[in-house]
Amino acid sequence: MSLVRLRMDLAYDGGGFHGWARQPGLRTVQGCIEHALSVITGVHRSKDGIAHRRVVWEPRLVVAGRTDTGVHASHQVAHLDIPAAVLQACRGHMGVDGVLALERRLRHLLPADIVLLGLSMAPTGFDARFSALERTYLYRVSQGGQPGDPRMRGYVLDLEGSLDLQAMNEAVAVCIGLHDFGSFARPNPGGTTIRKVLAAHWDLVPNVNLFETAPGQSAVGYLPPFMESGLTVFRIVADAFAHNMVRSLVAACIQVGQGRRSVQWFADKVAHPLREGSTGPIDARGLTLEHVAYPPDDQLAERAQAIRARRTL
Repeated sequence: MSLVRLRMDLAYDGGGFHGWARQPGLRTVQGCIEHALSVITGVHRSKDGIAHRRVVWEPRLVVAGRTDTGVHASHQVAHLDIPAAVLQACRGHMGVDGVLALERRLRHLLPADIVLLGLSMAPTGFDARFSALERTYLYRVSQGGQPGDPRMRGYVLDLEGSLDLQAMNEAVAVCIGLHDFGSFARPNPGGTTIRKVLAAHWDLVPNVNLFETAPGQSAVGYLPPFMESGLTVFRIVADAFAHNMVRSLVAACIQVGQGRRSVQWFADKVAHPLREGSTGPIDARGLTLEHVAYPPDDQLAERAQAIRARRTL
């Protein structure tokens, strides 16, 4: 059976899903997409109009990062290996190639909280998970006791009181580089919690208008602000993330920002990777996977091979 690999770019609202990974009896992102693929590629109608399933291939997606229950993605990446004949059969009566036909059919079948951003032939050596260079997550917080915007209630954590961003940034600066994040991640039997963090910082989003007036012109009417104006946002970039790692780092940072823990306590957690109750994950609603970066096409296979190796400090 000749297989071709497709790259799938996605976005989804994680509020209605039990995470990315397929789980029996639960609604997951992977489960919904694979079900749609099965319907498209594995069902035909006989002359009497009755639908029959002909199992020739079971779709299985490989994803760049398995998001947890309630976590969102504005740009997730996955790959799919599909028989060439099955892909071409997706064309039906459409006068387009198989990839575009499958893309159109998927967009028609996927639920409203999953958006297919694009479907394309993957370059040689591409692996959505192992070829990735880095992943960027954002965690959005509304602090200071200000009433939150109800339109953002599923994507922002509301906190009473103010946060000490200077202390939080002093703490999270310790994360930069290669560390064992065992204090901030669920144990991984047979695997590792060693990760390389490239950037991590807390910032207060300034109040910026959605529209700007041209130079020399006076504003006419009300200029609405961006919906994220005034929010406190944590941005972290790493080559990969361990399970619950970002949400646990956020929870620990907020403890520091609220004065309940010290910067030294945070540093000790990084230096001595031991999972315990004070570094559990925070509410998932504020977390979004924003971006996955890949190397040039001629370096994809090399990157995938290197990242599969078990890392050490």
